[in-house]
Amino acid sequence: MLSNLNGFDIVLASGSPRRRELLGGLGINFRVACLSDIDETYPSDLPANMVAEYLSKKKADAYRKSLTDKQLIITADTVVITDRKILGKPADAADASRMLQALSGAVHQVVTGVTVMSAAKTVSFSATTNVRFSTLSDEEIDYYISHYRPFDKAGAYGIQEWIGYIAVEGIDGSYFNVMGLPIQKLYTVLKSW
Repeated sequence: MLSNLNGFDIVLASGSPRRRELLGGLGINFRVACLSDIDETYPSDLPANMVAEYLSKKKADAYRKSLTDKQLIITADTVVITDRKILGKPADAADASRMLQALSGAVHQVVTGVTVMSAAKTVSFSATTNVRFSTLSDEEIDYYISHYRPFDKAGAYGIQEWIGYIAVEGIDGSYFNVMGLPIQKLYTVLKSW
């Protein structure tokens, strides 16, 4: 499948092991390469549900100058939104605890923005998944943070980890989007490249 991509040097511009795993599931050859020091700020008046796609475009733009004719760059960014506020990656255990308490017993949105860029064209999109958490005890939150150290995850959790087993009551949308890459939508974009 995706034989239309033969001849492309496909670059996943993300250090996320979850994105690497998901893209690998498509059975295409790609490599991982990440630039450091990409500015991930966004306008303060940008609606929360548009931030992930904005950042994926900004990340892709950082590669534009070095892009060759046969390269295809894939960038992504994931945000967790609750009460119209973005929960980024937690700074420490106290921050992670605050985030998980905010998600406890409520529905939140996970939005992943993706940009696919070659010399010929650029396509950006986002996917939103609603996730419903059960009410978490302080003990459950502390256990998760101390055992899984979710400091590299937006919203301080990974749905594929213990917290997903015990807290996620339901989702509306793509499970893989919550992991960090809406792989079905990405596949559709790549198929038409």
